[in-house]
Amino acid sequence: MNTQTPFDLAAVEAIIAQRKATPGALLPILHDIQGVVGYIPPSIVPAIAEGLNISRAEVHGVITYYHFFRQHPVGEHVVQICRAEACQARGCEALADHAKELLGCDFHGTTDDNKFTLQTVYCLGQCASGPAIQIDDDLYARVSKEKFNSLIQAKRGVQ
Repeated sequence: MNTQTPFDLAAVEAIIAQRKATPGALLPILHDIQGVVGYIPPSIVPAIAEGLNISRAEVHGVITYYHFFRQHPVGEHVVQICRAEACQARGCEALADHAKELLGCDFHGTTDDNKFTLQTVYCLGQCASGPAIQIDDDLYARVSKEKFNSLIQAKRGVQ
C-alpha cells in the first residue's frame, strides 16, 4: 500500500487555519482533512499539532483511538465487518473469512484493483440482527455469505 499518496497540502493547511480557533477543533480538523484527502497523512500530524498548540502525541492518540480515522489511503469502497461478541455469536467470523477470500485481502488491506478496503470494527449497533457490515455509509444486517457476494457485486457494477 502506498502511504505516500500525494495530497493538497495547501488545502490541509487551510483547514487547520480555518478551524484552529474553534473550541475542540481537533476532531473537526481531522474529519475535514479525511474528507478532503481520504485519510489523515502521518506527515501532516506535526502541522496539526503546531496549529492547535498541542503535542504530536495528542494528535496521534486521537487519530488512533477512533476507528473511523484512517492513516493510509483506502480503496474506493470501505467494507467494515463487525466482530463484536453479538456478531460473533451470529457467525461473523465465517463471514470475515469469506470476505477475505472473496476480496483477496486481509483486514486493513485493499484489493489489487483499489476497489475495496476491508476493515474490522467492534459494534455497528445491530447486535440483535448480526452479522452486520457497513459498506461506505450503508449499514447491512443479517449478512450471509450470499448477501455479502451480492453487495460486493453491486458495488463492482456486476448484476
